Amino acid sequence: MDPLEQDDWSLMRRVATGEEAAVAALYDRFGALVYKASRQVLNSRVEAEDAVQEIFIRLWRTADRFDPRRARLVTWVMLIARRHLIDRLRRKSARPEQLGLESRPEGANVAAAEEPPPPALDTSPKLRERLRELPELQREVIERAYLQGFTLREVSQQLNAPLGTVKSALSRGLQRLRERMGSEKAL
Repeated sequence: MDPLEQDDWSLMRRVATGEEAAVAALYDRFGALVYKASRQVLNSRVEAEDAVQEIFIRLWRTADRFDPRRARLVTWVMLIARRHLIDRLRRKSARPEQLGLESRPEGANVAAAEEPPPPALDTSPKLRERLRELPELQREVIERAYLQGFTLREVSQQLNAPLGTVKSALSRGLQRLRERMGSEKAL
C-alpha cells in the first residue's frame, strides 16, 4: 500500500469508530465535491444540502467497508454519493409529493407547483447534439445511466445486452463525448 492509500485507509478506520475529528476531516476533504454533485442532480439547494448530510451518514456507516486496494477514496466517496442520489431520485419519482387542496396557496395552479425533473448530467444543447452523433447503443447506455439514473445492470436488462457490452459501450461513448467536447473547447 502506498502512503496515500495508507492515509485513506487510516482515515476511514477512524471514521468507522465514530471519531469526530476523522468525520470532520472526511467532510472537509470531500464535502464540496459531494455538494456539487448533489446540486447538479437535485432541484434545490435545500435538497442538495439534505442529500450531502445523508451521504456522509452513509459514508460513516459503511466506512469499515472501504478498501484502498479496490478503489481510491475519492472514487469510493463519489460511488456512494451517486448511489444515494439515484436512490433519492427513484424514491421521489415513485412517491411524488401530493399537494392537498388545503396545502396549496389560494389561486395556485397545480402545474405551477410541479417542478421539472432534475438533470443528472449537463444537458446543454451542445451535449445533446454530441449524444445524437454517437452510435445508438452508446447513446442509449449513456442516456439511461446518466440522464435516467438506471444502474448498468438495469440498462443491460432493458436493452437485453450482456453487462460487459453495456460497460464497454458506456466507456467508449463517454470517451467519444470527452474527445468531441474537448476539441470544441480548444477551438
